[in-house]
Amino acid sequence: MSDADIERTILALLEQRDEGKTICPSEAARALAEGEGFRELMDPVRRVADGMAQVEITQKGRVVELDAARGPIRLRLKR
Repeated sequence: MSDADIERTILALLEQRDEGKTICPSEAARALAEGEGFRELMDPVRRVADGMAQVEITQKGRVVELDAARGPIRLRLKR
C-alpha cells in the first residue's frame, strides 16, 4: 500500500462529507484493507494524514499535532 493510495483514500472520504465534518482514520484503513487487515494500516494512515497539507488532525474538536495526541483522533479538511 503506497502513501499515495492512502492519501487518495483519505481525501475521497473527506470530500464525501459535509464541510467541517470529520472521518476516523480507521475509515480510510478499512477502505484500503479487507477484514481485520485494516489494523495494520492504522499507523500508516495516521502518518500520511499528518503529512497532508490539506488535512487537520483533531481531538475533541480541537486541532492537535499527531505526536501530542493521546487516544482517538479525527481527520478533517482544513477550513
